[in-house]
Amino acid sequence: MRRRVGRAWVKPDSSGGYIARGAKGKPDTHLTEGQAHIRAAEIVERFVSGEEARERREKERKLHGPTFREVAHSYLRWLEQVKDATPATLRGYRSDLAEPGVPFSRGRGGPGVTAGHIMKALGNRPAAEISTLEINDLLSAIAETGVSAKTVTRYRQILSAVFNYGMKEGNGFDLPRNPVRAAHRRTLPPRKPLAYYKAADVEAIATALQSGAWRGRPPRSVWDIESDRRDAEMIRIAAYTGLRLGELRELRWRDIDWNRSALVVSRSLSAGVERAGTKSRRNRDFGLPQQAADALRRLSEREHFTSAGDLVFCNAIGRRIDDSALRERYKKAVAAAGLDPLRVHDLRHSFGSLLAAGNVNLVDIQQAMGHAQIQTTMIYLHAKDAKQQADLFTKALDASS
Repeated sequence: MRRRVGRAWVKPDSSGGYIARGAKGKPDTHLTEGQAHIRAAEIVERFVSGEEARERREKERKLHGPTFREVAHSYLRWLEQVKDATPATLRGYRSDLAEPGVPFSRGRGGPGVTAGHIMKALGNRPAAEISTLEINDLLSAIAETGVSAKTVTRYRQILSAVFNYGMKEGNGFDLPRNPVRAAHRRTLPPRKPLAYYKAADVEAIATALQSGAWRGRPPRSVWDIESDRRDAEMIRIAAYTGLRLGELRELRWRDIDWNRSALVVSRSLSAGVERAGTKSRRNRDFGLPQQAADALRRLSEREHFTSAGDLVFCNAIGRRIDDSALRERYKKAVAAAGLDPLRVHDLRHSFGSLLAAGNVNLVDIQQAMGHAQIQTTMIYLHAKDAKQQADLFTKALDASS
């Protein structure tokens, strides 16, 4: 890179070149050779320290306004500090708004590097100048990588959230509009009915865990027997209470009210970080089904770690069990039981589906599941058998006539 440092204090010589003038009478706007070397060193130092780049960015900001990158980074800080977003949510958003090639981990997806689609296309652009056409081009480029329409929609939602934040008064950006609002929306495929296990399936998985069938041999040590029994009861409780895995791993004996047959869910794990409250940022208190209460009572009969503050599901030294290892044991138990594979999280869906199939009303299901919106709970209505519905409809019509 070549850079002019200033006008030289020289005069032409007889050979067509230049020679230095005397210092006497030199204007302040001209440089001697020595001054030129000092000035050049100052420019190099400013370049290396980043001061020059900062000044250039500040000049561009005054001329064109904040870049998309500035707005996005401010939005992420707001999510963490003001909205108190869960660590899992922050991890996902930071990954989608990261620069290309930044290392990341989405948890069970394993480590990798971000493609940085958003920052590569929009990071340096003045946020106020980004057009809907640019948003459409970016979403199309993301779609062409082969990801699903759901993933493209996720990117669209993140972009829209950043621009909405930039438009909000008091956030310091005063963006005039949100170009994502008019951007193309992908058509999502119809939601498939939730697959779920029935009670007999849950018991088959628990039996495969407790018997050691998941490892292809009987348990060989006292700890094998203890951990297999713990896993079996954990699967039962997951399916008979609808607790999320992060809630199960944080469950303590003091959260169980034996007198009221109630369970209080007041903590959870998100991306491995303990936080007060549940995913919906509220505690929930609901009645324990007898199947879950029986499983908890059996666990409470163990020799160690049954004090009020102890974890219900813990390892040999009383600490949290590893969720990745548990998922692996669960998968092997499902295979040993001869069942179609479903995720651990689908045990929660099994709970909601079984309640709906048993004609439990949606409000009670919503309370037990901890859903903030009743619309979320309505996904379990698929479990109602057509014959059950027909009988209900017939009774309703008979009553009205």
